[in-house]
Amino acid sequence: MDNIKAYAAMEPGGTLEPFTYDPGPLAPDHVEIDVIASGLCHSDISMLDNAWGISRFPLVGGHEVTGRISKRGEAVTHLDIGQVVGLGWISQSCAHCQTCTGGDQHHCQSIRPTIAGRHGGFANKVRAQAMWALPLPDGLDPKTAGPLFCGGITVFSPIYELGLKPTDRLAVIGIGGLGHLALKFGRAWGCDVTAFTSTIDKTDSLLELGAHHVVNSRDKEAIKALRGQFDMVISTVNVNLPWHNYIAALAPKGRLVQVGIPHEPMSVRAGSLIAGQKSIYGSDTGSPATLMKMLEFCARHNITPEIESFAMSDINAAIARLKSGQARYRIVLTSDEP
Repeated sequence: MDNIKAYAAMEPGGTLEPFTYDPGPLAPDHVEIDVIASGLCHSDISMLDNAWGISRFPLVGGHEVTGRISKRGEAVTHLDIGQVVGLGWISQSCAHCQTCTGGDQHHCQSIRPTIAGRHGGFANKVRAQAMWALPLPDGLDPKTAGPLFCGGITVFSPIYELGLKPTDRLAVIGIGGLGHLALKFGRAWGCDVTAFTSTIDKTDSLLELGAHHVVNSRDKEAIKALRGQFDMVISTVNVNLPWHNYIAALAPKGRLVQVGIPHEPMSVRAGSLIAGQKSIYGSDTGSPATLMKMLEFCARHNITPEIESFAMSDINAAIARLKSGQARYRIVLTSDEP
């Protein structure tokens, strides 16, 4: 049996170093994927630093993976050897509970994240349950598509599952790895799209990404002037904001969708939600079916993440770049192997 060659942190916050491990026998319903590329996500950094207290070391990150099927378990019949697939935050679910059979496999109580309790895609190979290895449609480049499997689905899922309409107004707070894809999705969906950003000098690039309007998120008066405007506001930031201003900016029955994870509790007055029947909605990832809808949508509308590319062997430099806050807008690590 071939060992898997990876890059792992041996302790919280440690520099990643070469690491080899034996993956053991391939489960009947699993596949082994030869990694082509793997996105570098802020969630990888959180896991490598054990910011959430769930990390186990040595830890191999990488949960925005694209690659080719090199092995498949005996129960796998819908994927072929050599087929190009992608893998995101989740690698396994039970497939038989009521949540799974109802189509919400990403909410299964027995899910196994790709990089929690198992090793991820910062490696030459990675394994996953076959239902979570999603075939890439024609037209999507595996060297750039990886971030769709975490950053992309995180913002696509609420747009799709909450039934946002082409006639609706969408606002996005924080235009980084997730936010820039939300702009692209919203524009292609047909919505009127507003970008809230603290970096107003990015205005021209945000308009190119899909925004119709750009608003300085530090300008409280500008936000107040938008009272009652938006059917959906997606917040991608990990800090607390003056939520009452953004709730006031919602139209009746509008939703504030939180996909960022601020460390402090959100402070919201109940009356601000009751008046206008507004709501706050949390969203994480998506089911295999929703992931495939997103991939098909991206292929149809030529939506690709804006990336900076590093070789997998330069992973520590890539992490430093991400931590600097200067990456535009996602970092992808490409395999050193032919």
